[in-house]
Amino acid sequence: MSGFVPWDSQSLEDWARQHARGTTIDLAGHRTHYIEKGEGPPLILLHGFFYDSYLWAENIDALSRHFKVYALDLWGCGYSTREPMEYGYALYAEQLRLFMDAMGLSRASIAGQSMGAGTAIKFCVQHRDRVDRLVLVDAAAMPNPLPAMAKFFNLPGLGEFLLTRKTDLFRRTALKDVFIHDASKITDDYYDNVTRAHKIRGSVAVGFRIQRADFFDKLSDEVRALGSLDVPVLLVWGREDKAIPLRCAQQMYALLPGSRLEILDKAGHVSNFEQADAFNRLAIDFLRASASPSNRAVEATADRGNPMPVA
Repeated sequence: MSGFVPWDSQSLEDWARQHARGTTIDLAGHRTHYIEKGEGPPLILLHGFFYDSYLWAENIDALSRHFKVYALDLWGCGYSTREPMEYGYALYAEQLRLFMDAMGLSRASIAGQSMGAGTAIKFCVQHRDRVDRLVLVDAAAMPNPLPAMAKFFNLPGLGEFLLTRKTDLFRRTALKDVFIHDASKITDDYYDNVTRAHKIRGSVAVGFRIQRADFFDKLSDEVRALGSLDVPVLLVWGREDKAIPLRCAQQMYALLPGSRLEILDKAGHVSNFEQADAFNRLAIDFLRASASPSNRAVEATADRGNPMPVA
């Protein structure tokens, strides 16, 4: 394992100087890294847990041909701050508000994956007047237990011990078992880009602080509130998502009148990556539409299944 850079070992400033692909801004005293590209109506991209703005690497170019794209690193992730904070959707919604204010954005469309989708939901319920449209990808929101691997790593001290070992095994296993359906897509290049910011000092502690805060699936009330608002919503889900299964998609769909649900075959939890071309087409068409959300009865472009009742 010659040349292996230990996990959780690098200075944020130095590592960002070497590897960050975007710009850094101070928001209320906290560092936020973001990528900015394109021209047009503003579109903000929010990544999920374990990832950072690289999650959108296969989407940014296509989206930026039609929109001014901003891809954030949420606090505790990527090349943003590693400070101890009260991590949760309330914090991330505030980060998003501060970012929009700093960029002079009175309104924007928001696309979020998993934890990023939960952040988008929380923000929209709090600030409906600042949101044009929502794209929610394999959204973390409805009641759903953590995957078995996450529960195992959550055991006190165990996760910290394992994730600081001089090995790629645990992170590669997480990508294969939790996030990505087609393991052949986890190339060395993809793996290195997804996990590079995990080398930053404090990443392991903050990652567990986020995961152990136990907020990912606690947005049932906010989803119901979102359903009462006049906001166009596109739900995109990987049919093979093992982290947040299709039943959660169907539950959200049932609670969001006028929403649209698209299920992508041969895709897991990061469906915007595994089926990037299909996702890009869906997102661009939806975000460019100026009319009200289509009636569900005429939306027959994908196999959505039957909405399941919500317990």
